[in-house]
Parts: sequence; C-alpha cells; structure tokens
Amino acid sequence: MLILASRTQLSIGIALAVLIAATRGHHFETLNHLPSASWAAFFLAGVYLRPLWVFPALLAEAAALDVAAVTWGGVSNFCVSPAYGFLLPAYGALWYAGRWYAGYHRDAAATLFPLAMSVLLGTAVCELVSSGGFYFLSGRFEQTSVQEFAGRFAGYFPRSLSSFMFYVGVAGVIHVACRAGKVYAAFSERLNTST
Repeated sequence: MLILASRTQLSIGIALAVLIAATRGHHFETLNHLPSASWAAFFLAGVYLRPLWVFPALLAEAAALDVAAVTWGGVSNFCVSPAYGFLLPAYGALWYAGRWYAGYHRDAAATLFPLAMSVLLGTAVCELVSSGGFYFLSGRFEQTSVQEFAGRFAGYFPRSLSSFMFYVGVAGVIHVACRAGKVYAAFSERLNTST
C-alpha cells in the first residue's frame, strides 16, 4: 500500500493542480501542444492523495478553468452542454482507479500488472462516460446510434489513452527516481554509521 507523509501529499497535490491549470484547454499559449493532464491528474490524485476533499477540489478547479476559458478566454463553448455533468462520474472513475491501485502498490515489478489494469480500465470507463454522455446527451448531434458511438470511441480512445499514459509514465519515472534516492540515502547513512 502506498502511504506518503502529509508534506509529500501536499507537494503532489499542488503539482497536480498546477498541471491541470497549465494544460487544461490550452489556456497558456506556450503549452499549446501539451495534451490535457486532467485525466491523469485525477488518477494520480487517487493514487497519492488520501484526503477525500481533494477530489471535489480538483473538480472545482477544472470547472472554474472551463468557465474562465469560455467566459473570458475566448474558448468555444461547444463542449459545455447538459452532458457536462458527466465529467463528475468520468473523473470519479479515474480517481477510484487510482485509489484502487494505491491499495495494491508495492515497490516491486509485480505492481505493474495492477497498475496497467487500473490505467486501462479507469481510462476506458472515463472515455465511455465522458464521450458517451457528450455524444448522446449534449444535443450537438442530430442523430445518434450505438454503432456510430462505437466507431467514435475506437477513434478517440487510443489518443486519450496515450495522453494519459504519457503523464502517468512521467509520474512513474519521478516516483522511481524519488524511491531510488531515498534508498540510496538510507544505504549511505547506514554505510557511514557502520564505519
């Protein structure tokens, strides 16, 4: 099980909030080509952050950024529809997938299988709920069908999964580097005290 000190959780929480703000909807011109990190941030918050209030706080941040972008930033309101509420269960699926994985995490290669399962299933459910809600309930499509949605899902899901995996992969590298640094520091301290 992954248990982190409160100070570490605070640092991770701030980093995730900044990452959402920097990449959501391309609000910053210099980061225009980075994919949105929102999905990965909700998953990683589920993995690393224990307080339950973090989930609604991140939801509020995402919604505030969207409102600001549409109201003052000149971003199209095409995605704002009655289906916008489906982001709550979509992001909730990612949060839950992260929390589930945190219970299985060990500093061992065997943890990669539950990680892969939580990433794949969490992302698939998020895509189904968010895209499905938008496709069927937004009012932006004159005619809808399960068959057409399946084709859209097959087209969008690989791109969503690859963006998600990019950020989770970066977080994994940082996690491993931090753990290796702690192990090295502990080994060095033990070596120095024994001499």
